[in-house]
Order: sequence, then C-alpha cells, then structure tokens
Amino acid sequence: MPPDATPQVIGPRRFFYGWVIVVTSAMVVFSTGPGQSFVFSIFVDSMIEDTGFSRSTISALYAVSTGLSALMVVLVSRLADRWGARLNLIMVGVAFGAACFGMAFSVGLVAFYLSFAGLRALGQGSLSINATLLVNQWFVTRRGRAIALMGLGFPLSNAVLPPLSRFLIDAYGWREAYALLGVLVLLLIIPAAVFLIRNRPEDVGLFPDGADHPPLIEQTPAFSPAAAASRPVMRSLAFWMLAAPLATPGLVVTALVFHQTSIFEQHGLSATLAAAVFVVFAVSSAATSLVVGFVVERTGPLRLFVFSMCALFTVCLLALVVTSVWMAVLYVAAMGVTGGSQRIVQGVIWAHYYGRFGLGRVQGAAMMAGITGAAGGPLPLALFRDLTGSYDVGVLVMAALPLLSIATVLLGRPERRIEAGLAGQGGG
Repeated sequence: MPPDATPQVIGPRRFFYGWVIVVTSAMVVFSTGPGQSFVFSIFVDSMIEDTGFSRSTISALYAVSTGLSALMVVLVSRLADRWGARLNLIMVGVAFGAACFGMAFSVGLVAFYLSFAGLRALGQGSLSINATLLVNQWFVTRRGRAIALMGLGFPLSNAVLPPLSRFLIDAYGWREAYALLGVLVLLLIIPAAVFLIRNRPEDVGLFPDGADHPPLIEQTPAFSPAAAASRPVMRSLAFWMLAAPLATPGLVVTALVFHQTSIFEQHGLSATLAAAVFVVFAVSSAATSLVVGFVVERTGPLRLFVFSMCALFTVCLLALVVTSVWMAVLYVAAMGVTGGSQRIVQGVIWAHYYGRFGLGRVQGAAMMAGITGAAGGPLPLALFRDLTGSYDVGVLVMAALPLLSIATVLLGRPERRIEAGLAGQGGG
C-alpha cells in the first residue's frame, strides 16, 4: 500500500474553499434522484396505467438502461480527466434535465426508452462520478470526512424526492411531475456548476485540504501526472481483484431491495411496512457515513471494506428471519450500515491507491463494474424464488459473496499489486 501522506499543516483560521465544493457536490448527488430506482419506483404504476406497457416491459427497460449507464460512466469519467468535472456537470446537468422533460412528453416505446435511458445513464452514474471526482481533487488527508459530507446528498434525496414525487403525481399527473423534477434538477445543478465549482484547488491558487504545499505523496514519481497518463487500469489484474469485490454490495443490496416487498410478504409482513422502513435505512446510512468518514482517515479503506462486508453478511442472515416489525427495523438498519460504509469506501479507495491525477479512468471503470453488478442482482434471486418457492436459498447463496470478497482482498492483496505496479511505473 502506498504510504499515506504526512498530515499537512492546515491553517485553522482560514476558510478552505474545498468545503464549498463538498456542499455543491452533495447538491449534485441529491439531484441524481430522478434517475434513481427509489424515485422511478414511485412512477411505475402510473406509467403502466397511462402507457399500457406491461410491468415486464418496464423491468426490461430498467435492465437495459442500467447497462447503458455502466458504459456511459466510463466515457464521462474519462472526459472529466480531459477537461474537468465542472464542464462535465454543466453538460450532463442540461442533458439530465432534458431527459426529465423527455419522460414528460414521450409517446411510444422508442421515445419512452430513450428518455428512460437518459435518466439512468446521466443520473445514476454520470452526475455521481463527477461529484466524487471533484471532492477527491480537493481533499487528500481529509478525504474521508469530505466524501462523507458529500454523500449525505444521497439519503437526503432518498428521504425527500419519493414523497415529493408522490405529491406531484397526485396533484398534477406523472408526466407533469417528471417535468417539474427536471426544472428542479436544472436549478440545483447548472448555477452551482457555473458559479461555484472549480475543478482543482490549484486552479485558484490553493492546495488540497487547504495546506500550504502539495500533498507529499504526489511528489513521488508513481503519483505524478505523467505516470497517471500511462498507467494500466482495465488491463490490470490488480484493479479487477479490487473492483469485483467492491461491486458485491451493489449486487446483493439491489437484489434484496428490489424484492423487499415480496421478501417481507413471504415472512408475513405487509407491503406498507416494507416501504416505511426505508426511513430507517436513510437515517442509518447517513449516520454511518458521517462516522466512518472520519474513521477511514485513520484505518485506511481496506479495513473499512472488510467491516462493510461483515455488515452485508449480517444483512443476508437477517433477511432469512425477518418475521416481526423489530426484526425488519434491525434488518434495514444493518442494510443502512452496509450502504453508508460502502459509500465511503467507494469514494476514497481509488484516489487512495492511484492518486488524484487521471483518477477519472480508474474511478469510472470501477463504477462501471459496480453498476453492472447492481443491474444483474435482482434476476438470480428471482430465479431462485421461482425454482424453490422461497427466497431463502438465493439469499444464502448471496451471503457467500461478501465472504468471498473478504477472502479476495485479504488473501490476494490487490492493493500491494497496485502499489508494486505504480512503483515500477514510477521507477521507469
């Protein structure tokens, strides 16, 4: 593992503009809601009633569009390396607002698919990756807490936008509701990107964390801009040994959330309870992120990853015994712990091992793997349900994935392979 930078001398009496970047990035993360499953699920029944499309057709669009999102995030993240996240956010924000309007006016399967694909590709991946890249450019030693504060935009979006969407649908109709969400997205993203966001602290005469000099680790050849331009990423076995385990939470949690109502009903619990406990998830996720954002700065991301996998294993076991309200609350709270800790891991780990320069190539490829895993999660669990009449066998199979992920990172030590590769590259 590359050595951590020696803590910088940060002037306590000087406000660091990086915290403005954190707040605006949190606002961007909040704005991804119209492209996320937790908002789209509010619209599904109204869309089916209005368009006549079957639930299976809508589900197929979900899977294909999520796959497009995985490919899109690779392109967008590479563009962020080339011309900066600020311009990316302006263009993606405008396109995302247009996709919301497209949903409002779409007629026919093709137009509907194009609008939905735009929502998924731009909202789920492209906005989030740019926000994460921005914060990673502005912080090194305080990266964990900065990512944690930025990440609060996600549970806030989870808590605010679904009930807002329900209100707008009931008051105006689902098409008008998506158009109004598009207006909200444009108002939140575009002015912030134009007037507040700057790509890197060096662009305004500052250094990361508000320090008086560049991070010490960036003075080594392996973490220089020249080394970043030629480093292998998707052709690197070490990268995939880390990226594949990091995709596990997205796969497992998406599968459990996608089938949550049915899992609850299997154990005699109501669909109303299955929806209501998402409030517990949002609170647990936000609280966990705030705590572990500080912890990761001391422990490093790998230990936090192992913790998040242990929490995910616990979630799988609890899914087998969710037979009461209190067990349901405990189950969803544990899921929030998993999500909150994993969000910090995903936010800091790639910059921790690869540095700030050329980070878009690395983080974009990693997010592609994560989105792909999430897209493929619900189907295997559904197949186990159809074959056995219960979710239990499928959940037990999925419970093995976090254990396999822990074994991969502890026995394979991909971070050491990454370090060796960067050292050899720097030395050349």
